[in-house]
Amino acid sequence: MSTDPGTPSARASEPGGSAPEAGALQRPSAETLHAAELAALAERDARTGALVPTGWALSPQSVVDFVIGDPRHGITAKFVGERAFVERCVVALATHRGLMLIGEPGTAKSYLSELLAAAVSGDSTLTVQGSASTTDDAIKYSWNYALLLDRGPSLEALVPAPVHRGMSEGKVVRFEEITRCPIEIQDSLLSILSDRVLTVPELSGPDRVLHARKGFSVIATANTRDRGVNEMSAALKRRFNFETVRPIRDHAREVALVQQQSDAALAAAGLAVRVPADLTEVLVTAFHELRTGRAGDGTPVEQLSTAMSTAEAVSVAVTAGLRAAWFSGGAPTGTDLIEALVGTALKDEPEDLSRLRSYFSRVVASRTSGRAGARWRELYAARQRLLE
Repeated sequence: MSTDPGTPSARASEPGGSAPEAGALQRPSAETLHAAELAALAERDARTGALVPTGWALSPQSVVDFVIGDPRHGITAKFVGERAFVERCVVALATHRGLMLIGEPGTAKSYLSELLAAAVSGDSTLTVQGSASTTDDAIKYSWNYALLLDRGPSLEALVPAPVHRGMSEGKVVRFEEITRCPIEIQDSLLSILSDRVLTVPELSGPDRVLHARKGFSVIATANTRDRGVNEMSAALKRRFNFETVRPIRDHAREVALVQQQSDAALAAAGLAVRVPADLTEVLVTAFHELRTGRAGDGTPVEQLSTAMSTAEAVSVAVTAGLRAAWFSGGAPTGTDLIEALVGTALKDEPEDLSRLRSYFSRVVASRTSGRAGARWRELYAARQRLLE
């Protein structure tokens, strides 16, 4: 997994109609942020004669390299996971089935779907955000009612939603948190995924039926904690290949990723500060133990209701860096880390407070001795700021 949360920024225009530079956006989409790498991979495909499926921007090999990285050719790693897992995801997108990414919150399902869409289609912005209020209009199409009343049903009056655009342009559509949608809304994808056809009954003639162009596919995501909110029908499940996105298991890789992502975020904020490596180690260790329910020495740890994901660890590290730079004028310390944890570890579950107290008294306190325990001592000394 990676840790880049959220959805792509809207492409707002600056005065004069020009799009803003990537550096002016809070959160550039993957195809904007990594445009140079995508261009380099496309050039490599052309140079080597790699097989690029019809409708795709890159070859399957290059799509995988874009996601997990290829240091030999200057392609950065953006997702931490097994290559075979990413390969299965890429193969699913070349079939007439959708790709369903499931997993715990914060395991970068959305970011993986964004990276795949950027590499396959060069566009990751065709996104449906699932919720209880999601309607067919937000998935398929709606109408410009002024034109509809003036001219009647026509292609000019039709306002295409992500699925309509994905089918007509031959691009990947991302459906976030699909299980939060009512079942009848989910099942509106059945004929689209099986027949690759979208019928617009208001239109007549050849415009009435839209046949998907090659390159069209659907990547859906769902949190395992939300399963059962609106369980998918058996018919819809059959139309998806399911892949589970798991938390990072390699502690060293997780520490390196949190350090890399927090450094990049702080640098993008224009700050010459970074979270010290030993403090990042403490942060990731604590999150890992509270997430898995077991300390490094095997001591049982009460798990919090919060996911305590790698993505949240990055957020805490960045928040600690910002606080230190703006209000302390130095490098982040354990106190900054504790302040940053407020709102992350403790949300609306009263029992989490006692669980966290237990973790500090049984685990953190045992690590405060000696030179190696300096950062743990800082954390323990500042604990009252979190537990008040």
